[in-house]
Amino acid sequence: MAHATLTLTMPEAIWIQQVSTDFPESTFRVLAAVPGSDTGFALVRIAGSETPAVVEAMEEHPQITELSLAQWSDDEATVHFETTAPLLLFSSRESGMPIELPVEIQDGEATIDVTGSRERLAELAEQLENFGLQYRIDHVRERLHESQLLSDRQLEVIVAAVEAGYYDTPRRSSLTELADRLTIAKSTCSETLHRAEEAIVKRFVEDVPSVSDGDEPLEETAAST
Repeated sequence: MAHATLTLTMPEAIWIQQVSTDFPESTFRVLAAVPGSDTGFALVRIAGSETPAVVEAMEEHPQITELSLAQWSDDEATVHFETTAPLLLFSSRESGMPIELPVEIQDGEATIDVTGSRERLAELAEQLENFGLQYRIDHVRERLHESQLLSDRQLEVIVAAVEAGYYDTPRRSSLTELADRLTIAKSTCSETLHRAEEAIVKRFVEDVPSVSDGDEPLEETAAST
C-alpha cells in the first residue's frame, strides 16, 4: 500500500477556488463529503474573521444549490451544502481512491492524503487531470503495518523495553535487567533491540518528506516499485 500527500490547486471556474481566494485568510475544513450522481454534499467548517461574508458568498454562488447552517459564530461556521461542482469527490469516485478526511482548503489550495495501491494512485492522477485539478506531490511512501516492520520477537522485546523504562531518561532498567526480565542472553537482547531500532529509525527517516518527492509526476511515482 502506498500513502501520498498532495497539494491541489482548484480550477478558477469552481466556487471553492473563487470564494477561498476572495477570502484568502479563511480556512475551509471538509469534515464529511459524499458524491451524488451529478452533485456532491459536504459538511465544512469555515474559520476566519470574515466567516459571515464567506457564508454569504457561498449562498449567492450559482454552484451552491443548497446550504444550511449547523453552527455559527462571528469567526467560525459549520455548513452543510450541495454543489454542482464537487470535482475532488468525482476524482475520488472515478479512481476508486478514498480521500482521507478532514481536508483543509485555503486560498485556492487543498492538501489531501490518500492510501491505496500504486495503480489506484496513478488512476487518481489521471482523474485529477481530467477534472482540471493541478497537483504537486508532497511525498509518496509505502505504508506497512507494524507487523511487517518488526518480527514478533523484536516487537516483544521493544515493548518490554518501553515498559521496563529502558528508554526513559534517566534509564530505569539496564540491558542486563531487561534481558533477565525476558529470560534471554544479554547479547541476544542487545542484538534484537538493535535490529528493531534500526527498522524503526529507518522508517522514521523515510517518513520525513524530502525535497525530491515533488520532482516526479504522480503517475511515474505511483508506478515505480
